[in-house]
Amino acid sequence: MALALRGWLRRTTGTWLPRGGALDAGEVVISQRRVFIVPSRAGLGFVLLLAVLLVGSVNYGLGLGFGLTFLALSCALVDMVATYRNLAQLRLQQGRTAPVFAGEVAQFELHVINRTRLARYAVRADFADWLDARHVADIAAGTQATVTLTLPTTARGWAAPARVKLSTRFPLGLFVAWSYWRPAAQVLVYPRPEDGAPGLPLQGGGGNSVRTAGYDDFAGVRNYQAGDSPRQMAWRQIARLDPSIGGQLVTKHFEGGGGDELVLDFDRLPRTLDVELRLARLTRWVLDAESRALPYAFHLGAVRIDAGSGAAHQAACLRALALYGIEGPA
Repeated sequence: MALALRGWLRRTTGTWLPRGGALDAGEVVISQRRVFIVPSRAGLGFVLLLAVLLVGSVNYGLGLGFGLTFLALSCALVDMVATYRNLAQLRLQQGRTAPVFAGEVAQFELHVINRTRLARYAVRADFADWLDARHVADIAAGTQATVTLTLPTTARGWAAPARVKLSTRFPLGLFVAWSYWRPAAQVLVYPRPEDGAPGLPLQGGGGNSVRTAGYDDFAGVRNYQAGDSPRQMAWRQIARLDPSIGGQLVTKHFEGGGGDELVLDFDRLPRTLDVELRLARLTRWVLDAESRALPYAFHLGAVRIDAGSGAAHQAACLRALALYGIEGPA
């Protein structure tokens, strides 16, 4: 009976909290109204033990038994208050997220902030709707702890975490208190690169060679610009420059020989391939072009990105691939 009641309470609070409601943006305080508490399995066993002690004390008129029963009951009540306070008034704030490729594990940073004078112990965090490994943290008074939760990804687009559940059984484990949080965090998931994809399309239609614009003939060096590939840095010249006399980073500059630029065009891929496979192939080509420091243009539907290379250029192309045909985050 007690186990059934405890399970009903857990299910009721879990469904009462909105799963698709407004997200909690910014810093969120776990107020008293957001904390739920019920006896744990150990707590239910402790209640049964108290009942046996009480019945035995009544039947045999044991004064010492009454004293022991009420002393144990007092300890349980103190534990209930301590468990509740161990979670209440903590503050939650989402941390950084980094894009991943489909099939990889997305990571969500969670900052648990304790601005009270009471230290918190054995606070566990996990996704409520996903059997993730639980992370346990101790938060001293006036400090914070950072917890990284993981979530597998299967498809491109935006991956939003499920509800985050914070729980604790500290100090005696007779009660379990928990609270839910829906962070407004999203991770961008890129398409998974195609395995065994053909090489870069360095040959144009009709068998004419396609030459990469801006990467044919060395024309000297120029000042470094944000987004330039590290492979194009003029490291020898940089080593000779003295920062004390105004030296700065420089990049090798190339001039094309009049050939066509390398264009990664979605519409040029075979129509027999489905959309996701074409996106996966373009993803592979973007990564291959970057690894070879080849400037490339990128065409995907209405997205037209001029020839370039570097981290910013790659990120823009991969973002377009991830969100192709998908609406942006709310």
